[in-house]
Amino acid sequence: MRKITSILMCLVLMIGLLTGCHGSQGIPEFTVPEGFDESKPIELTFWAKNDTNKAQTDIYYAAIDSFQKLYPNITVNMRLYTDYGRIYNDVITNISTNTTPNVCITYPDHIATYMTGAGTVVPLDQLFTNSAYGFDGFSLKYDGPSQSEMVPQFLKECMIGSSTYAIPFMRSTEALYINQTYVEKLGYTVPDVVTWDWIWEVSEAATEKNPDGTFKLNGQNVMIPFIYKSTDNMMIQMLKQMGAGYSTADGEIQIFNDETKGILYDVAEHVGSGAFSTFKISSYPANFLNAGQCLFAVDSTAGATWMGSDAPLLDIAPENLVEFTTVVRPIPQIDPENPQMISQGPSICIFNKSDPQVVLASWLFAQYLLTNEVQIAYAETEGYVPVTTKAQKADEYREYLARAGEDNNQHYRVKIDASKLLIDNVSNTFTTPVFNGSTSLRDAAGQLIESVAKSVRRGETIDEAYMTKLYDNTSALYRLDQISQGAGQAAAGSEDLGPLPTPAVTLIAVLAVAWVGIAVFYFADQAKKKKQKA
Repeated sequence: MRKITSILMCLVLMIGLLTGCHGSQGIPEFTVPEGFDESKPIELTFWAKNDTNKAQTDIYYAAIDSFQKLYPNITVNMRLYTDYGRIYNDVITNISTNTTPNVCITYPDHIATYMTGAGTVVPLDQLFTNSAYGFDGFSLKYDGPSQSEMVPQFLKECMIGSSTYAIPFMRSTEALYINQTYVEKLGYTVPDVVTWDWIWEVSEAATEKNPDGTFKLNGQNVMIPFIYKSTDNMMIQMLKQMGAGYSTADGEIQIFNDETKGILYDVAEHVGSGAFSTFKISSYPANFLNAGQCLFAVDSTAGATWMGSDAPLLDIAPENLVEFTTVVRPIPQIDPENPQMISQGPSICIFNKSDPQVVLASWLFAQYLLTNEVQIAYAETEGYVPVTTKAQKADEYREYLARAGEDNNQHYRVKIDASKLLIDNVSNTFTTPVFNGSTSLRDAAGQLIESVAKSVRRGETIDEAYMTKLYDNTSALYRLDQISQGAGQAAAGSEDLGPLPTPAVTLIAVLAVAWVGIAVFYFADQAKKKKQKA
């Protein structure tokens, strides 16, 4: 009995250890070391995203080289991705094996999912305020920004709950790129702030055809007046402009409402007339805009280098290019007196590791990416905006903005106009709530528009029965009902950490068998004693 009891105690301890570590892979919570050990070799993995823009790649490599000269004991290995979704999928895959990167370019929506494993992502608040290694810390070997020099709206976007789990790297918004030449040819004048009613009216006017089937406006066989790159942003921003529901901060799904239905009916009408299409259906808006086959292209300000007759990153054959004047405006608005536009762009998170020195090294590198040298250089490659007022107010950056139009490369006017658009509208930007499942909700928002557009092109009837089925199918496809249920549990104070690891389940089963064995042994022993007495 004593031997069995000892075995059971060991089992109980092992189960306690496994269940206590459940969700965190056993990594202790990070605390900032008293100092950074520069004698210890440290190797970091940095996952970054690049749109095949060699200038951006060169900036990353230059930043790594400069950082390693300052901290010779740190080696940074970069892995480049062409899509944020692939970074997200690879991180999720590597969490279970504790092989996540050290530093990662990502989005807060994605971080919320990474955090389902407790202790996976490092909360940065304690690092921000550390006097030695925090923002503008006295032990830093570079001139980084102070916390007050971080654009507060951008930094706030990186908060999940009451903690900050990332730092912004670059910021952009969406812009409306307009073929002003064609708009004026139709008899319209481009307003300072475009409304949805105006853009639908002009788009419909551009669908008129000649007797031979070509379009009157461009004389070509192809004309898609209005193309939207990111339909998830389209839906999210329209709902915001209407003051309609999307989701709550704790994850309650509100998107399946009458306002959403109204948006989808409008989409169906204009897809049916040929006035509207999407990137997923028709391809890149810039290609149609530059070929004179589109009047209005909505894309990120970071995509400005592809937009316009003189764009430095033209992606169509020269013989297909049409000369026109490009102007940049905020996305269409419902109330031009109260514009609303989404704030987006990559952020940087740090993953927890068992060695606090490695985590501190990760923070030193991540913070280095906020220096003026990196921020200004990267912002000049596309229509991004630096995330620090330190960089935005720097003479070098102000000169860059002032030289708009001097050339069609570094100082391409459309690109700089797109950057100015965000700088002038920071107070009009918003972000969506971040929670575990917010990525799925964002995908669902775009899918609603894509599904309606495809159904119209297939000749399906868009009515109330269609909408009911669309809502049900979309909710099931993206498991939005499960997200809402999870939000209800969280509101009630119940946190679901997911299933226990297989070893823990096995040990619990062994424990149950052991207790059964003890009971059998005990009753058999008692029966034997009674028999002996008899």
